[in-house]
Amino acid sequence: MAKDHEEDLTLHDLIEGPTRDLTAARAAALAQTNAAARPASVDHEVDGTSGDPQGSQPHDRRGERAAGRRRVELERLPGSGGLYRRALLGVVPGVGGRRGADVPGVELAVGGVSVDPGHLADYDRVCGFRLTDRLPATYLHVLGFPLSLRLMTGPGFPIPLTGVVHVANRITVHRPVEAGESVDFHTYAENLRPHERGRQLDVVLVGSIGGEEVWRGVSTYLGKERAAGGGPRRDRGDRPAPPAASARWRVTPRVGTDYARVSGDHNLIHTSKLGARLFGFPRPIAHGMWSKARCLAALEPRLPEAYTVDVSFKLPVPLPSTVAFSASATGAGWDFALHSDRDGRPHLTGSVR
Repeated sequence: MAKDHEEDLTLHDLIEGPTRDLTAARAAALAQTNAAARPASVDHEVDGTSGDPQGSQPHDRRGERAAGRRRVELERLPGSGGLYRRALLGVVPGVGGRRGADVPGVELAVGGVSVDPGHLADYDRVCGFRLTDRLPATYLHVLGFPLSLRLMTGPGFPIPLTGVVHVANRITVHRPVEAGESVDFHTYAENLRPHERGRQLDVVLVGSIGGEEVWRGVSTYLGKERAAGGGPRRDRGDRPAPPAASARWRVTPRVGTDYARVSGDHNLIHTSKLGARLFGFPRPIAHGMWSKARCLAALEPRLPEAYTVDVSFKLPVPLPSTVAFSASATGAGWDFALHSDRDGRPHLTGSVR
């Protein structure tokens, strides 16, 4: 039997993490593009830092850019290791700087992000997808995540990344994306609002190909605060009985470290017993986006060409544990859920429409 510490990342691994340049293949095309004139409203960023001003964003509809948001284009996707180091320093008194009163009035963009077939296959294996050239809907979240991470660790972001809770995620697939296509991403934050346990906001990540939006992800994050921000309170009524299980999955500690490796999301609560305890968890918990991906993989043969998959993350999935997956067809698509196999407590509820 393997010892626990053999599946636990070191503190250096947690902070630095593996980094990959996903855009090296487009270097020649990028050089030619950079030689062209840029619009006056677009800033060019190379070193991963900027004095982003604070502002509010109107809702960004498909194919439109909200007025008042400044666009910052990066040469390449940032490495996640340095961003997590910045996030950890951000909670040190006197080092982290002030939090903004609102979401930053900026959107970050990067063009021509290509897919590494080996990385895609590795992701498919970790999450349970079939090995094909068609990208799972959740893979594009992973592909563009470093860009969103850069936004969330930027100066003045209103919610600290360290300890943030991912409470919901909605992904819209406008058309299938193949591994041979390169994707342009842009990301921004909006809708900062009070919550009974603090404040929450939405981080939007948009993937486009040839100027056409093909994918959109909206992640809702909660920043817990001692002084609660108000907002609607959850219903504290009796918990309904879980639906009959369609499948049961054993979720081992390796799920935390393997998903961190393929996703670049090295949050300590998923990969380290020490890190989990620092944030109030007795043991590591599974990534919410792994749970969503695993549920989507179970529905993969039944998914349409275009759809929206919406999930709410309920209670964490402790590592290790056994979870029960359930799914039922509706007239408009699918409803699905993930519960504890031991006591029926809900981990995730979702729908495909």
